[in-house]
Amino acid sequence: MTGAARPGRRPVARRLVGLLRQPSARRFGLLLMLLAGFGVTLLLVPRPDPAELPRLADALGGYGPVAAVVGGALLLVALVPRTFVTLAAGAIFGPVQGPAYALGAALLAAALGFTVGRLLGRDFVAERVRGRLARLDGWFARQSVFGVITVRLLPIAGFGLVSYGYGTTAARILPFLAGSVIASAPTAIGYAAIGAAVSSPGSINWYAAAPASLGLIASVLIIHRWWRAERQRRIGPS
Repeated sequence: MTGAARPGRRPVARRLVGLLRQPSARRFGLLLMLLAGFGVTLLLVPRPDPAELPRLADALGGYGPVAAVVGGALLLVALVPRTFVTLAAGAIFGPVQGPAYALGAALLAAALGFTVGRLLGRDFVAERVRGRLARLDGWFARQSVFGVITVRLLPIAGFGLVSYGYGTTAARILPFLAGSVIASAPTAIGYAAIGAAVSSPGSINWYAAAPASLGLIASVLIIHRWWRAERQRRIGPS
């Protein structure tokens, strides 16, 4: 039985070897290995104590804003959940500066993830999409800011993974970045306020919570405006 099974494995092995000879397949394999490595790291690295986070603001000094944006972005592209990054930003920098740094980190992480996905995975995907997958790829190419917002708000995958995935499609980077930031705004403001409250009990009052409400209202209005523009574009001039 073992000898009979071996000939059937040879075509699979030959196809695998032939696939690995293609530069696009090797780059795509590197992307998968990168994501797998991030996933394993997340399971092994312990999470910091939220009560210790506020001390980092004093330790970083004037480098705090840069460290928050760049460090937060690197954590996001390493597949750390954006909820944790935003909570940490609020715990370290408070309910006002925290959301701004969290959004900056989200923008930088979206750009980095998209770029890596485009460089390592786009050619492999483009060479193999057929039928419905080709139509789906075309939908990504035509996607507006509102479409990106919709995908970002769906609980399908983490922030970093979605960024990598978008890079492998024909999506345009500017609508992707704009939609990513807009979709991240309400939770960035809200979670940062929660993070500040957890790290410094009693420090959050109605004045600190007000930006979260304003950010949520502004985001809803912006999304509604884009939704109306999208409907008008599909209907066309009357």
